[in-house]
This record gives sequence, structure tokens and C-alpha cells, in this order.
Amino acid sequence: MKSLVAIMLLALAAPALPFDHQHATWSQLLATHVRVSSDGHASSIDYAGLKGQRAVLSAYLADLSAIRPDEYRAWSRDEQLAFLINAYNAWTVDLVLGHYPGLHSIKDLGGLFSSPWRRKFFDLLGERRSLDDVEHGLIRERGRFDEPRIHFAIVCASVGCPMLRAEAYVASQLDAQLEDGMRRFLGDRTRNRFDASTKVLEVSKIFDWYEEDFEGGSGRFSSLGATFSAFAEVLGGSLAGASGIRSGDYRLEFLSYDWTLNDTQR
Repeated sequence: MKSLVAIMLLALAAPALPFDHQHATWSQLLATHVRVSSDGHASSIDYAGLKGQRAVLSAYLADLSAIRPDEYRAWSRDEQLAFLINAYNAWTVDLVLGHYPGLHSIKDLGGLFSSPWRRKFFDLLGERRSLDDVEHGLIRERGRFDEPRIHFAIVCASVGCPMLRAEAYVASQLDAQLEDGMRRFLGDRTRNRFDASTKVLEVSKIFDWYEEDFEGGSGRFSSLGATFSAFAEVLGGSLAGASGIRSGDYRLEFLSYDWTLNDTQR
């Protein structure tokens, strides 16, 4: 009995392992179960295969939940943002797995007066949270990160969403990952396209829903027009297209959003 007590005391006294800011467990799961399209603009998820490794995912989520608010506050800005993006994506996947298979869309998990994004089903930074809490309350909080490119990093498990990367977001590469994600999404002609002959620019509903995040900043994020102009070569697809977008002489339209589950089995 005394030896058991001694072991328990040693375990309690042992220093906790530092948090893995490389998010290696999550990154390995993504590398194994995310399928990037041949053109590199979209991805789908092998939910069936991932469900077989849900215990591994649960262990990673437990590590996220164990982080105390004071620990989080001591991290760098990019460590915090990478943490929140990965948390949002990992818990979104976990939410889907809890109802998979037989799920056509993540919106099936809601109802007339409820939303899957408002469901409080996990603990993060000392509070019971929903996905909306993470996105709108932590990531999009005014004056905190002010980073419009997060809309191409956090993924809602749907075909209309930006691609889920086959790697975790990490602080040391965060700016490059966010930039790459936005460019990949804008270059997807199923979700953003410009017709130089009709002067119509069709873009994802993301720009309609979150227009305020692409306004009020500086440079390329001072307005929607400035954003499209800054990425004109990606959106336009040609010199003529890029020139047309930069001129601002176009009619802007928002495409319908595809909420179909981003499943490799569909």
C-alpha cells in the first residue's frame, strides 16, 4: 500500500509534458486521412478510416482541453492562433465522427431552432465551448488576431468549405499556411471565378457572410474590392482576367454554398 501511495505521489510531482506546438498527433491523422484533389484546390476526408482512429483523435483533443487559460496567454500570437484553428477543425471532425456514417451534411446535426455550431460539446481554455465560441468569440474577436485569412483555414466539413490541409497549422509556418490556403481556395473555379466577357466576378458566400472581416483593415484587406484586386492573378486565371478584376469594372455575385459532407465516400 505504501509503495502505491509513493508511486502516486511521484506521478503528481512529475512535471507535466510541455504542449506540443507541432500538433504532431493531429498532423499525422490529417496526413493519413485527408485526400487532396489533383489540382490542389480542395480536399476530402476519409471519415470511415478516421473513425477507426478516433481514440487517437480523442487523446489529442484531451491535450487541447488540458491547456489552462494562463498557459495559453503566455504563448505567442501565432502559437495561440494555430492552436485555435487546429482545435476548431479537430472538434468539427470529431462532431462528424460521432454521427458517421449516415450523415449527408453537418447541417443534419442541427434543427429548425438549433445549430451544430452552437452546440456546446467540448471544454477549451477552462470553459464549455461550441464551435461558434471558438470561431466568433476567440478567433474573430475584434482587436485580437484580425486575420481574414482564417476563413480559408477553419473548415466546416462541407464541400463548399476551403480545403482541410493534410497537415496541422503550426506557429513557425502559420503565415505561409494561411496565405497558401487562401490562394488555393481563390484558385478553385468551382467556388470563385471571373468571366471577362460578361464582367461578372462570382465568389464564395464566405465573402458575403464575413465581408466585415475583409474591410476596415489596411492594404489588401481594406475592402472586398481591394482583396480581390490583391489576388487578381489567382482569381482571374489570365492576364486579361486579372486586369479586369483590378479595374473594379465587374458585377459581383455570390455563389450558392454546397453543404454536402466532404467525405471521400460521397
